[in-house]
Amino acid sequence: NIVLLIAGTFMEPSAIILILAPILFPIAMQLGIDPIHLGIIMVVNMEIGLITPPTGLNLFVTSAVTGMPLTRTVRAVSPWLLVMLAFLILVTYVPFISLALPNWLGMN
Repeated sequence: NIVLLIAGTFMEPSAIILILAPILFPIAMQLGIDPIHLGIIMVVNMEIGLITPPTGLNLFVTSAVTGMPLTRTVRAVSPWLLVMLAFLILVTYVPFISLALPNWLGMN
């Protein structure tokens, strides 16, 4: 999570997935982490990266659409960032949350 959060702060999500997924996938398999769970963790990390300064793309888009200054946009997003970080911790350490639907559908 820490590597993905740091990368998400400075890079575009698609580039991070292309670079880090081939590195993290074999490590996750050796640790017994389900591929679906790993994918969901990566996506949640990328979403957090999109609203994290200094290069959070969604911050700039929101600032441009609303006409608010970037600093005010960052302040407005801060509570949601904390909620997303709490959700990331929950999804990471309680795999049932991300694997319940695939298990129920028989995909896993």
